Amino acid sequence: MIQQNFDNKKNVVVIGNGMVGLRFCEQLVDKDEQQEYKITTFCEEPRAAYDRVGLTQFFAHNDAEKLMLARKEWYADNQIDLHLSDRAVSIDRENKIIRSQKGVEIPYDKVVIATGSYPFVPDVPGIKNRGVFVYRTINDLEQIIAYAKQSKTAAVIGGGLLGLEAAKAALDLGLQTHVLEFAPRLMPRQIDDAGSKVLVQKIEELGVQVHLNKATEKVLGESRVEGILFQDGDTLDLDMIIVSAGIRPRDELARQCDLEVGPRGGILVNDFLQTSDPDIYAVGEVALHSGMVYGLVAPGYQMAEVAATHLCHGEAEFTGSDLSTKLKLMGVDVASFGDYEAGPDISKSLTFEDPFKGVYKKLVFNTEGTHLLGGILIGDASDYGSLSLLAKSEDKLPCSPHELVVGSGGGIPGGSAADMPDEAQICSCNNVTKGQICAAIQDQELTSVDEVKACTKAGGGCGGCMPLVTDVFKAEMAAAGITVNNHLCEHFEFSRTELFNIIKIKKLKSFAEVIADCGAGDGCEVCKPTVASILASLWNEHIVEHAPLQDTNDRFLANMQRGGLYSVVPRVPGGEITPEKLIVLGEVARDFGLYTKITGGQRVDLFGAEVHDLPRIWERLIDAGFESGHAYGKALRTVKSCVGTTWCRYGVGDSVGFAIRLEERYRGIRAPHKIKGGVSGCVRECAEAQSKDFGLIATENGYNLYICGNGGAKPRHADLFASDLDEETCIKYLDRFLMYYIQTADKLTRTATWLDKLEGGIEHLREVVIEDKLGICDELEDMMQSLVDSYHCEWKEVVDNPAKRRLFEQFVNTDEHEPSIELIPQRGQKRPVDWAPDFVPLESLQAAEPPAPVMDEPPRKWVKVGQVSDFPAESGSTVKYGQSQLAVFNFESRGEWFACQQMCPHKQAMVLSRGIVGDSHGIPKVACPLHKKTFSLENGSCLSGDEEYAVKVFNVKVDEEENVYLELPAPEVLDELINQTVCAGAH
Repeated sequence: MIQQNFDNKKNVVVIGNGMVGLRFCEQLVDKDEQQEYKITTFCEEPRAAYDRVGLTQFFAHNDAEKLMLARKEWYADNQIDLHLSDRAVSIDRENKIIRSQKGVEIPYDKVVIATGSYPFVPDVPGIKNRGVFVYRTINDLEQIIAYAKQSKTAAVIGGGLLGLEAAKAALDLGLQTHVLEFAPRLMPRQIDDAGSKVLVQKIEELGVQVHLNKATEKVLGESRVEGILFQDGDTLDLDMIIVSAGIRPRDELARQCDLEVGPRGGILVNDFLQTSDPDIYAVGEVALHSGMVYGLVAPGYQMAEVAATHLCHGEAEFTGSDLSTKLKLMGVDVASFGDYEAGPDISKSLTFEDPFKGVYKKLVFNTEGTHLLGGILIGDASDYGSLSLLAKSEDKLPCSPHELVVGSGGGIPGGSAADMPDEAQICSCNNVTKGQICAAIQDQELTSVDEVKACTKAGGGCGGCMPLVTDVFKAEMAAAGITVNNHLCEHFEFSRTELFNIIKIKKLKSFAEVIADCGAGDGCEVCKPTVASILASLWNEHIVEHAPLQDTNDRFLANMQRGGLYSVVPRVPGGEITPEKLIVLGEVARDFGLYTKITGGQRVDLFGAEVHDLPRIWERLIDAGFESGHAYGKALRTVKSCVGTTWCRYGVGDSVGFAIRLEERYRGIRAPHKIKGGVSGCVRECAEAQSKDFGLIATENGYNLYICGNGGAKPRHADLFASDLDEETCIKYLDRFLMYYIQTADKLTRTATWLDKLEGGIEHLREVVIEDKLGICDELEDMMQSLVDSYHCEWKEVVDNPAKRRLFEQFVNTDEHEPSIELIPQRGQKRPVDWAPDFVPLESLQAAEPPAPVMDEPPRKWVKVGQVSDFPAESGSTVKYGQSQLAVFNFESRGEWFACQQMCPHKQAMVLSRGIVGDSHGIPKVACPLHKKTFSLENGSCLSGDEEYAVKVFNVKVDEEENVYLELPAPEVLDELINQTVCAGAH
């Protein structure tokens, strides 16, 4: 099947639609002012270009859509034919035709090969056993996630960039993880031996075991991985292996059509990126330029730009690329720039190492000390942007070399964004200069860092330059006399900190009072939970009293899980629990069919509860002596403990007793984000206290107090705040620290991020909390004690209050109950079925047939669904009509009622009535509680930019007797209407 181009344009066929292939398409679209070319691109994966640099983020959200670099509309808008799940298999240079695996034949004028590379897998016995994976694509990750569920131990072969990313992924999957590196150091192409030692120390502190100088002899096991044998005779027991031992260019197409390739692979290209055939170009990891194959995205982007410029008759050459890189590997900053391996005959170096904080810096200078040549930064790469700019500059250093290592008290000279020259490169991945960013801000009137990123692509590669992009943006705003907007949302022209002080000083007690006093409009899913959190932090009223303000977790006092089910997490202070209580948990899980799991926070999670079952479940738990664990709230979650002196032969402190005391003191206290604590009974640190928002480690003389650490996507070790404290002093400092954080942090900001942004840092915090520099410590202690004294179990108040229990009913117009999600068996329990994949099938992008017409609007009639009293103000409730569920919203502040389907078309979950209602520029809306997509309550359109999603809306009326009616078609017709919205979203 030959596809012809009937536009009288030249055909450019791009083989490969990865990051570099897409970048070439973008560049050619931008530069082809004469509209000379028609683009066709082949992508062998089932989804178009996505962010491979951020591949590890997939483990956090398991959502391929979040990694996509261009939506399907972009290809269509630019008339690019995208062939998904189809690989180009031959280039017929004589007839100038590309042939694909699916039989598509496309004549070409120019070809761009952007096939990238494939993972190198060592050819050793057993390497093809089940349980061996590579780490390259989303499909690889999906297979790793699935196999990890039946594994306990994993090893990553390769200690380079991707290898350490893979190790982080394995660790996050709960696997005991090993890194195996053939070389004597980690990241052998980026850092030196001393830097590797610091990196090994930091990584092993996270629980990953590193093995250097290890060559694989054999993978053990008959058909599946059971271990590994090294060439030195050592063995290691394993369940799975991830290979990340380097890359090889995918140059098979070039070999097939007799293009010149290098002796070790890679398609030979000139400075214009042309191969030995001038009509065929190669860019990215498949290209061999001047004997070099580049494995980073930035050089690939530069190649794409040069090739597109050359095709459009412009002047550009690729003469090599800067290999500077800044990454965060397993939570550790790692950066290298310039010529950090310059020999001793032409350079001298200065090094700094802090073994306590795990920081290593090596800066390489010319022998006169007048120019910075390059450097390596481990553990603290905050100066990367400024130092890499100095290394690129031909000017003499503005300071002595040692000042760049230890500082001069005034920061790096010339290192501020305002002092940088316009030609300074800010984003090396996308080759964006400071001048380009400043021009875009001025010409496009950009008002946020996100707008700068979208407009200039600065920060759109590895992301390492985002702090510098932010600095340039702020400097440009300051130069223009513009104050950067820190407003909470469109409804409040204040930050969270400012709003906290307004509510505190004026003693405002409700959202209605707050928005009347200092806001506008009806609120939204951003400001309502923020105000609710502030009210709880100040006045500690029962959270259900403010249910309409709450996200679904706080509204129903449980974490929403897949498909609209909820989890039940009772508090287990310090992890200490009696056998009787354990038995009750088992009985409740059995009787309600719940999935059970022991958490890392020393509690038992019960998953899969229907919303209407929650009060009955908690009634039994409260009778057994349990109380709310606040796993649903931005509040204290747990204070983890080891067994300390209670049982441990090494313990020097009663970690269990102190952890229970702290957890019972701070339980229920609301904050800008969740809070976790830990108490270890000795320096062996089994409670992992240094990865918590606050942590205590027992010593012979008391406790060392650590603050502002956290795990998660961006782990951060806590800072030592004070040493050898008795328990009462620990509590006093914690009271002050936590209340100061609650008062001053921005919304949804963890303590770690708050401290990083706090002016003066840890020293300022010591002055405030220990030395009472601001004179507010008495007030902070009083505020904390007030919260402690007014504590109440939120679930007990619901269980004991019939009116509040009614809020958990599934439907307001019937006592019937319907399951909200399909469950399937797994390992003796039940879990939700997997969500359908989000990628767009090829046929939906290239459909020749027009979509089926929407059915004619059916006749409707008014159907009574309840009384006004059945529908709480400022929130939604669910009614059942035939087989359909509908969400009805009593928007009392507007004097209006709205209704729509209950099913969110995104993940097809029955949850919309549980979303927060508000407005966007006057348009009433509801935010789906599952993934925060917002829908207009007037016409059902998606307000989040996802045009493929929409919901059906229905008219509502209330008569004089306060009966509530919906205008609806026949039940069977309504089911069909709602199914149409689901199908539309799926395609």
